[in-house]
Amino acid sequence: MGNQSKFAEKVVASYNPKGAFIFLGAGLLDGEVIAAAKVNLALKMMNRHGLIAGATGTGKTRTLQLIAEQLSDAGVPVFLLDVKGDLSGLHQPGESNPALVERGEALEWPFVPSGFPVELFSLSGKVGNPMRLTVEDFGPVMLGRILELNDTQTGVLAAVFKYADDTKLPLVDFADLKKLISYLTDGPGAAEIKDSYGRISSSTVGTILRKLVALEQQGVSDIFGEKEFDINDLFGRVDGRGVISLLNISDIQDQPILFSTFLLSLLAQLFKSLPEVGDLDKPKLVFFFEEAHLLFKDAPKAFLIQVEQIVRLIRSKGVGVFFCTQAPTDIPESVLGQLGNRVQHALRAFTPNDAEALRKTVKTYPHSEFYEIDRVLTSLGTGQALITVL
Repeated sequence: MGNQSKFAEKVVASYNPKGAFIFLGAGLLDGEVIAAAKVNLALKMMNRHGLIAGATGTGKTRTLQLIAEQLSDAGVPVFLLDVKGDLSGLHQPGESNPALVERGEALEWPFVPSGFPVELFSLSGKVGNPMRLTVEDFGPVMLGRILELNDTQTGVLAAVFKYADDTKLPLVDFADLKKLISYLTDGPGAAEIKDSYGRISSSTVGTILRKLVALEQQGVSDIFGEKEFDINDLFGRVDGRGVISLLNISDIQDQPILFSTFLLSLLAQLFKSLPEVGDLDKPKLVFFFEEAHLLFKDAPKAFLIQVEQIVRLIRSKGVGVFFCTQAPTDIPESVLGQLGNRVQHALRAFTPNDAEALRKTVKTYPHSEFYEIDRVLTSLGTGQALITVL
């Protein structure tokens, strides 16, 4: 009992913040739940960003749901990516079962079924309210990402966007962009931009146009145009509870670069439109970036720089960002270093790469007198996690 008391005191000292908080669970010691060792996360620290990581089936989505529901109860709007279309049920109260009752009793935090205000969105407009952005607001770096352009081609695209901005030409959809590219490639348009913007190679333009046409054939162009999505719609409240905005991508799961880049573009829009607010008692919005590894995989340097800048600076706008992925090593170090709150579910080490990822992850945790971190990370059960918070 003495060791349990010491453990509970240590946990409470570290995870019992002043002010409003959300409840994450209770400490485990030698396989036993120590209900007195409550693990809480301060609402005012939610804009310090976070990471929810773990192998498939270890409980990441449930952790995400647990946090989102409590944020909604606290009046904080939430944005979630609904990969499989199974989170829309958040608006209906859940049903209890013996396992939930048992878990609630062990935690001394009984399960109380409740529904939450939910709004469904969709990039295609087929499984939710359509989300659209203009090509102009999406920007050349992110458009280059979904077109899978190289640095030279993205640079040409940036020159086209710069010309449009300087001459006050609107770029609303792909049709506008294709017309402008064609105009600047031949004849008077090419002569007009040669001195100020440089000559545009016809082969580079051909590549860009072909890739634009390919995306149009896949129906991707439908997300660009008007009426543009109003960022303020993400800050809704109903009866004092924050609205949980769900972007359903069940119909475009085969286009990961598209939806992951679109999410980043939403963050960029938030960053540009929101005023500086400093540190608040609770965030204005918490943004969950599920399948985050898709955002960074094979991403060009210019794109990664933009991600790092947005994550670093959007905190002062009152927005928290949580990345959800399988392993911390999926996130670039420059971004990972900015994530102050971490929920690490079990890691699996089936391959040499897995073992290396585990080794690197262990090094990022502080020493614990109660756990051997490397052993714990590979033996955690479903719904169990190592948690560190600011």
